[in-house]
Amino acid sequence: MKPILSTEEVVKLENIIEREGTSKAELMEHAGEFVASTALSYHPKEVVVLVGFGNNGGDGWVAADILQQHDVHVVVVSPVEPNEVPSALARHVARRTAGRDVEIVVGPSRDELAALLVKADLAIDAILGTGFHGEVRPPFSIWIPTLNDSSPRVISVDVPSGLDSDSGVAADHCVRADKTATMIAPKIGLYSADGPQFVGELVCGELYDRLDEVIDDVDHAAEIVEPADLVDYIEPLPANVNKYSRGSVLVVAGSARYPGAAMMAAKSAARAGAGYVAVAAPDACANLIRMALPSIPVIAIPSDSRGSFGAAARQVVCEIAKKYDCVLCGPGMTTASGCMQVVSGLLELDVPLILDADALNCLARLSIDGIDKTPELYRREAPLILTPHHRELSRLVGDVPVDDLGTAIDAAQRIEWAVGSDNLVVVAKGATTAIVGVEKVLIPISGPASLATAGSGDVLAGIMAGTVATAHGDVDRWELLCAYAVAVHSYTGFAAAAEYGEKSVIATDLIDLIGEALQLVENEACKDLGILTDGEAE
Repeated sequence: MKPILSTEEVVKLENIIEREGTSKAELMEHAGEFVASTALSYHPKEVVVLVGFGNNGGDGWVAADILQQHDVHVVVVSPVEPNEVPSALARHVARRTAGRDVEIVVGPSRDELAALLVKADLAIDAILGTGFHGEVRPPFSIWIPTLNDSSPRVISVDVPSGLDSDSGVAADHCVRADKTATMIAPKIGLYSADGPQFVGELVCGELYDRLDEVIDDVDHAAEIVEPADLVDYIEPLPANVNKYSRGSVLVVAGSARYPGAAMMAAKSAARAGAGYVAVAAPDACANLIRMALPSIPVIAIPSDSRGSFGAAARQVVCEIAKKYDCVLCGPGMTTASGCMQVVSGLLELDVPLILDADALNCLARLSIDGIDKTPELYRREAPLILTPHHRELSRLVGDVPVDDLGTAIDAAQRIEWAVGSDNLVVVAKGATTAIVGVEKVLIPISGPASLATAGSGDVLAGIMAGTVATAHGDVDRWELLCAYAVAVHSYTGFAAAAEYGEKSVIATDLIDLIGEALQLVENEACKDLGILTDGEAE
């Protein structure tokens, strides 16, 4: 796994590196070298480097110098003369670069900058770095839209200018990069809020050859889960397997109004590898689910007058649930009073439990001012996995706003730390999903925008349940197991988008592609580890 850091964590790490003997001036030289090598991979002939007032601009000045030495024609666009750069480090490299006959244009007009960019086949954005917050001011409020309207490829240094490196919120003017060359470690804002729209391809220059020795001396905002990290969950079925030994799932879901959610979750659990999947659904919709899922037993549970779980449901469901390796509760269930009783009853059982969709809304309604204020509601010995999207997560913490990755992680950690259990995982779903455990935050591969469709969460919940059931409780790190399930779900999105087109994917398309997604995850893991998969030649 690779760490993702906040701006504060990066500053702390740079200070540690400096104490170990590598100065910030040396780091700037290494950063400029990395930017230059990234630029040279495009084989450019004409490069425009836009620099700002600070050390981010210093990285750009170093890169310009190196590119010029590689016979690339470089023009540096600066708001001030090299001698007037405020940052001492950046001023030093700016003077050095200016003394080597690199062409420098100071304070160009919009038209002058546009004319320079028309001639270039590559632009390097070294205007604003990780210290930027708020709104972009002149002249950069003119430079950035001019750059975005131009035709060359754009490499941003560390973070696209105009993007907050912590929150991921883009200012009114923000560079749209083709590639972002970030330094030491990726910043959390590159994955949050608007970040993915502006970052383009992300590459990271470590800059320090002993980074592995010091990276754990600072906290990590999150960690990127790579396919190789998931290899422990990729195993063939043993020859003596049977439907029970493969793992069993009970899906407690559905209502007369939303029977399809139960169907999708149950079928997804089966596709994800569970050998025996059953559905406990209100009797008002049980027959409909039976007809749609002939291979999955459906248990009719007493319903209320509106077709949701009734007053007698809690006792019946809880008695059945004890027999299964994993229980998934919530898809399409509604928040009727009987449903709330089912959720509270399941929380008291000693069985791995996944709460999704309306089960989360029931849990929120059972609390006062957020479940983190009443942790006894969800404190338990057996594993508990919560899978909220941002609005559900907001309800769980007393309607605190949750609208991006950063606020989602904060809210999920409130829930985690109120209980402090290694067996509690919050899967905070979003454009970038965060798997939040008591000690770590994991960021698995994100799926395409095609996953933003009704029912996609039901499919993920089913994949999660099937994955938990097949593990039979033999799990060292529950958050990593959840990351595996999220990765499989993401790959179903890629496969479905390839088959149907990004805008045409519906949730049921994802289910029949789970098998393909499982194979894609395995292929990527083996590729990372240098292991040949079936059908590959040595």
